[in-house]
Amino acid sequence: MAAPLFIGDPLTAAGYRLAGARVHLAAGDDDPAALLAWGLEQTGLLILGADFAQRLPEPELRAALRHRRTLVVTVPDAGGHAAPPDLAAWLRGQLGVGA
Repeated sequence: MAAPLFIGDPLTAAGYRLAGARVHLAAGDDDPAALLAWGLEQTGLLILGADFAQRLPEPELRAALRHRRTLVVTVPDAGGHAAPPDLAAWLRGQLGVGA
C-alpha cells in the first residue's frame, strides 16, 4: 500500500514529509474537489490540513471522511492558523444529541 498522503500547507507538510508521508502542497488555484478526489485514489490514509479542508464544500468533506476505502483525517496546521472541523459537534448534531 502507498505511503500516507498529506494535502495542505508547506509548513505542516514539512513535518509529515519528515515522518515518511508523501505530500502535496495545495495551491490557491487548485480545484479542491479535484485534488481531494485525486488524493482518495492515491493512498489508504489521506491527511488533510485544516486550511485545505476548509476550502472543500462541506458535503464533499463529509463524504470523504466516510470514504470506504481510504481513511481520511483532518489535522490543524502547524502555524495554528486553521483548526480542523469539529467532527464531534457535527456527529452529535447528526445523531440529535445535545452538546
